[in-house]
Amino acid sequence: MRGAATLAGLLCVTSAGPADAADAKFPTRPIRMIVASSAGTGADIFARVVAQGLTDLYREQVVVENRVGAGGLIGGVQAASATPDGHSLFMASTSTYVSPLMQVKPSYRPIEDFSAAAQVTAVTSVVMVNAGMPVKSVKELVALAKAKPGALNYGSVGAGTAAHLSAEIFKRAGGIDIVHVPFKAVADMYTETASGRVHLLVFVVTGSLGFLKDGKVRGLAVTSHTRSFNLPDLPTVAEAGLPGAESETMYGLLAPSKTPRPLIHKLGADIVAVLKKPDTKDRFEKLGAQPNVDTSPDAFEKYVRREYENFRKLIPEIGLKPQ
Repeated sequence: MRGAATLAGLLCVTSAGPADAADAKFPTRPIRMIVASSAGTGADIFARVVAQGLTDLYREQVVVENRVGAGGLIGGVQAASATPDGHSLFMASTSTYVSPLMQVKPSYRPIEDFSAAAQVTAVTSVVMVNAGMPVKSVKELVALAKAKPGALNYGSVGAGTAAHLSAEIFKRAGGIDIVHVPFKAVADMYTETASGRVHLLVFVVTGSLGFLKDGKVRGLAVTSHTRSFNLPDLPTVAEAGLPGAESETMYGLLAPSKTPRPLIHKLGADIVAVLKKPDTKDRFEKLGAQPNVDTSPDAFEKYVRREYENFRKLIPEIGLKPQ
């Protein structure tokens, strides 16, 4: 009996061991959080807020590393190939899932090469027109575009970016013919819109608030399913009569795909703890975003799979071809 009791105790410890060990020993050294865009971008700022919160929680430094280039592919490749022990995280955005779809031979596989830990936030875009245009609603804009097929245009910061895809989703929902005008920099895109040479923008709210305040562009709607707390007077695209034009720019934390599942769940829970902090909420709201405190690894995984499939279908529909 004594031997049986000892064996039962050993089996109990063994079966519970991996998760408990992961929790007890993690982290054992500084964590790096890879960001595929430059300092000052939305992904970078959100990453730094969460990194500081995790640093305070773990008493280990969480260091943000900006790995910029190739439309986010360089950072994605480095994150996908990192050691899967929880000490390397990747601040993903919508472009994480779009960029590989723009390659004939993708540098990484966004679904297979990563495990979703937690969605950090989702940022709405704002449908904006030059203030001199004779439209004050989405319905009027769609009517004008239909009356003058191909005469109106919209700006973006490049093919496959959120500004491009959000505008194409809007264009498809409205059944309108408007021309894409890509720019290399946000400042150039806005200058051309303010001057009237570009007619329409569908751009993230985090980068749009300043545009709207100077009065040279007019906001018509937001592309989220609910109204933006920053712009409560603007209707959603569905409220404005264009259901199907919804889009958001997602930000969330991933880990390499072979990271142990108990560790993924721990990371997810710890990230949520940071997102629930009042100072995190304050800092996010200053950027025009709200932390997603209802996230979990399983829920985030379903979200990114659904988004990836939507973009996989959209990209050939709008005539983009992998290079």
